[in-house]
Amino acid sequence: MSSSIDLDNEIKAYALRGVIEYGKTTPGNVLPKLFQHGLKKEDIKTIMPQITKIVSEINKLKKDAAEKEYPKYEKYVVKREEKEKGIPEIDIKKGMKVVTRMAPEPSKYNHLGHAMTFLLNYLYAKKYNGKCLLRFEDTNPEKVSQEYVDAMKSDVLDYLEIKPDAIRFVSDDMPLLYEYAEKLIKMEKAFMCFCNREKMQDLRHKGIECECRMKAESHNMEEWKLFLKGKFKEGEAVLRVKGDMKSQNHVMRDSVLFRQINAKHYRHGTKYKVWPMYDFYNPIEDSFMGITLILRSNEFDLRVELQDYIKDLLKLDKQMIVQYGRFNVIDFTTKGREIRELVESGELIGWDDPRLITLRALKRRGITKEAIYELTNQVGLSKNQVNLDFDIIAAINRKIIDKTSNRYFFVPNSISLKIINHPDTEETEIPIHPNKPEVKRVLPVSAADISISKQDYETFKGKEIRLLRLYNVKLPIKGKKAQFTSLENKDIPKITWVSLGTNTKVLMPDGNWIKGKSDSGILNLKEGNIIQFERFGFCRCDKNKKGICEFWFSHK
Repeated sequence: MSSSIDLDNEIKAYALRGVIEYGKTTPGNVLPKLFQHGLKKEDIKTIMPQITKIVSEINKLKKDAAEKEYPKYEKYVVKREEKEKGIPEIDIKKGMKVVTRMAPEPSKYNHLGHAMTFLLNYLYAKKYNGKCLLRFEDTNPEKVSQEYVDAMKSDVLDYLEIKPDAIRFVSDDMPLLYEYAEKLIKMEKAFMCFCNREKMQDLRHKGIECECRMKAESHNMEEWKLFLKGKFKEGEAVLRVKGDMKSQNHVMRDSVLFRQINAKHYRHGTKYKVWPMYDFYNPIEDSFMGITLILRSNEFDLRVELQDYIKDLLKLDKQMIVQYGRFNVIDFTTKGREIRELVESGELIGWDDPRLITLRALKRRGITKEAIYELTNQVGLSKNQVNLDFDIIAAINRKIIDKTSNRYFFVPNSISLKIINHPDTEETEIPIHPNKPEVKRVLPVSAADISISKQDYETFKGKEIRLLRLYNVKLPIKGKKAQFTSLENKDIPKITWVSLGTNTKVLMPDGNWIKGKSDSGILNLKEGNIIQFERFGFCRCDKNKKGICEFWFSHK
């Protein structure tokens, strides 16, 4: 490994480059680069605080400041850009056919963190010429619904263009899951428990077995059959695994395998009342579906022991497991219950509200699927928690859409001026994009109706300014008459303007609308087109019908 001084410089170099290219970087983005400098896996825990501290400091810099600083450290960067692209290799066993799975619970709309988890499984399956299966884990009738299944298909399969090789629903396998439960009962490895929740919590905390554990297999089977028929009250009974009540891992202390939920299931109605827990159906479904590679965040680490125990008892196949740091979305509400309450109260306009980071909100704001793919490739399988914020995805998206987003003028909170002593100019031509100077958009010019933003007026009133790519005028201190001064392109403030503008609304990230006027070129846009309002930001056309022009703000 490099000396402490060199290591500091190496971290700074990659962090600065990240800020220059994407606006921000993360410790998880910098860490993999250090392996090129001799970093060993056993040293990761030691240096992570150092990486985190330096990255935090570098992220405070703006792009221009980072560009000035970067040349001092550029020599520490290993030039292998092409090799760094894409997700990292996994040590796949020779001859192993890779089969991964995406396993969402259809109980809410998926957000950016979910998308990256799905993409990791999908991308690794494609990387190793394998298969990726989609499994809806719909075993809680109180939470799951067809609405969220449909949302998953729309937001993930359509928007991200993920194409699973097969789709399954855990709830369709209830007979199979009951069969495996009865195997455990017959093996005297599972028992019916009637202890109330408070009592069992206390016993599990103390590591003491409950009296229900001592019942004979025949007694448990009889109660299990009554359980399936709904003969008990909801919450009165559960099926527990016989684990190890002395285990330091409390997950192993006689965890619940099945519980009773009487709510109607969106797919099976009231056919079933007894539903499996995650740690029971997960190993069975993985084995039954032929999953060979499981990619999951390390928040599930404690549950691995219980799932492996169930696999051993039932002689199920085991999978290769690769764990990575949790994707933590910051500055956004991601809890389904909280969002649902905000939507129902009217505080949010829906699950696509711009104040959310759900996939449908990102799509409606103009975040491309390519940006989410690129972010996933950058983060890869970092072992440490990755904090995701909108600035990171916006920086990546900006690099993608800047090349194709046509330019237009938008004047927020507009005020109208009349230009005095103006030249005879009825229209002006402006390039539609800096990379396409030969393609022009024609802007009408009526000196009797020139709109500028109220903010620009308040900032520059009484001063000479240039109407961008038109001519120079002196703004009035009072009134609405501005004086033409010259055509010369002087070194004076330049502001956007619109003549005979189209009424336009832009929904901002804080949920508020900004009204203004934009140039008439936007009337030719279609819903979904992403454009840049010059000196305002990138926006996605959300509605453009019968003179109603509405946009959603993407980012600067």
